[in-house]
Amino acid sequence: MIKYELIPEQLLYEGSLTEDNFFHPARLSDEEILLTHSAEYLQKLMSLSLSRKEERNIGFPVRADLIERGRYISMGTYQCMKFAMEHGVALNVAGGTHHSFRSHGEGFCILNDFAIAANLLLQRKEASKILMVDLDVHQGNGTAKIFEHESRVFTMSMHGARNYPTRKEQSDLDLPLPDGCEDDLFLDTLKQHLPQVLDSINPDAVFYLAGVDVLATDKLGRLGLTKTGCQQRDQYVFVQCRDRNIPVAVSMGGGYSHDIKDIVDAHANTFRVALDLYT
Repeated sequence: MIKYELIPEQLLYEGSLTEDNFFHPARLSDEEILLTHSAEYLQKLMSLSLSRKEERNIGFPVRADLIERGRYISMGTYQCMKFAMEHGVALNVAGGTHHSFRSHGEGFCILNDFAIAANLLLQRKEASKILMVDLDVHQGNGTAKIFEHESRVFTMSMHGARNYPTRKEQSDLDLPLPDGCEDDLFLDTLKQHLPQVLDSINPDAVFYLAGVDVLATDKLGRLGLTKTGCQQRDQYVFVQCRDRNIPVAVSMGGGYSHDIKDIVDAHANTFRVALDLYT
């Protein structure tokens, strides 16, 4: 999507960030992918042999360059967490591919960057307890399913109750919201649950999916947040993590408003808020 090019361009243009604030991630290896995804699925991806049904579930024809892009995005999310462990926060301009399961993709997602990054942390003993805070308008069904039997990863998804996917998986904590949910209800729900989860889980790392498809202007969402409400959501998550000295790595997730300016500005707000709170 063009937004992934426009977000850094906007942040550089306005002077919020400089080129020195960005990094180029390494390439994810097959061995690193196989910590999360099945060998059969990886083989299908690499040989471009997914069935038509499997590609329909993903939402587009799978090409070699898209798989390659997913390798860098997923490694970018892992490296963001490594930077966050040094500086408190780090953000991936892309990512948030939470509809990808162990053995198949769905909903425009091929590789699950949050799951891959979390499994790398666990495998390398860089974290022992991880919290997923998924505030995209869509439930993080792939992430929930991948970690359903992994006690070291707690999955929290706050999403539109009637949004895709129709068949939800079971996160450790699901917070479904009604159609048209506006700023106050969204923020009140978040404030009611997030501090309690952070204190009870006491994670070493938080992965935050900051989708802006919660906006009222979104073509695919059914919620009613303003850009101000979305910005307050980001601020609240960051403050809760910062005040507990928990590193947080962010992926952008969805955003499909009619006007690309609304998408880019809402995503850029996540960076602006992080910049304000952590510098």
